Amino acid sequence: MFKSMNGHGVALNGNGRTHQANNYRNGHIGSPAAPATTESTAEMRRVKDLQQRYDQDFMVTPAYKATLPDMQNTAENRGANVTIQHVGIHNFKVPMKIITRDGEPLQIHASITGTVSLDAYKKGINMSRIMRTFYEYDESELNPHTLQQVVYSYLKNLESSNARIAVAFDYPLKQQSLRSGLAGYQYYPVVLETVVTAERGVRQFMHLDFVYSSACPCSYELSVHANLYRGVAAVPHSQRSVAKISVEYDDDFTIEDLVDIAREKLQTETQVMVKREDEQAFAELNAANLKFVEDAVRLLYEGLDSDGRIRDFRVFASHKESLHSHDAISVIVKGVEGGYDAYLEPFTYRSMPT
Repeated sequence: MFKSMNGHGVALNGNGRTHQANNYRNGHIGSPAAPATTESTAEMRRVKDLQQRYDQDFMVTPAYKATLPDMQNTAENRGANVTIQHVGIHNFKVPMKIITRDGEPLQIHASITGTVSLDAYKKGINMSRIMRTFYEYDESELNPHTLQQVVYSYLKNLESSNARIAVAFDYPLKQQSLRSGLAGYQYYPVVLETVVTAERGVRQFMHLDFVYSSACPCSYELSVHANLYRGVAAVPHSQRSVAKISVEYDDDFTIEDLVDIAREKLQTETQVMVKREDEQAFAELNAANLKFVEDAVRLLYEGLDSDGRIRDFRVFASHKESLHSHDAISVIVKGVEGGYDAYLEPFTYRSMPT
């Protein structure tokens, strides 16, 4: 612990505190004979003999608990004395039950993000309260009503004005093959998000990653041209693509409803179970639904805008070009005042997984 003696016969410990040399007894720190000043309790703390063991029999009493320091409630803030828009915890895991559109219970493994705003005069929040609050509802059905209860509990328990919860999970839906009669589970990355603010009240959001194939119209026409004019075989390029769809919705809108819109408008969802006849069918399906990235977002706009339960939406599409060494991307929003904007976060989409 002690690094050196300074020039005045005073020992320096590891945190810069000093002690007179006559306070050392057999390598341990003794108590000063008489304090030179009237220091606070915190300033008088000294490291005594430490026992490197875990006491399994130790019981926390109310009196002991009252002595524990609480740094979140100290008065001094570090840095600028300003409001923080979001502070909380991210990616704590819990199993939950969700009811499908057909009324069947489904167990999912959820990753939770919970945050609240923090006023400028407060140093911090009690992070564990976010988890403890959520666990009060962990046996409840995962639906908009439950999420609204959670965020309002956050507001009360953490004394905040704004709160947000986001529940991320993979949602399995059965997909039929195109011609062979096989079926398999397609897993959809989904986030259900509930936000409550003093200005706009409670709002519900759903985020879905939908993966599809995009066959290039230009490449298709050039391939046909090579076939017809030169008798040369050519294959148009296509690629796995992803549409990241975000919607603000009414309570009766479901995950299946959003998947149905994406399937209907884009047509070329990637397949789970495939035999030769399915592979041929998929090639024909792509040829019948050629699309640039601009086409993809406009098709989804058409489907989302026609559903009255969707108040606002944003679509980001990324085509992982097999011709180019870069992606083709497009962003479109509904255009609601105060709603989603088309800002493209540079790091979020630096490398789009599909």
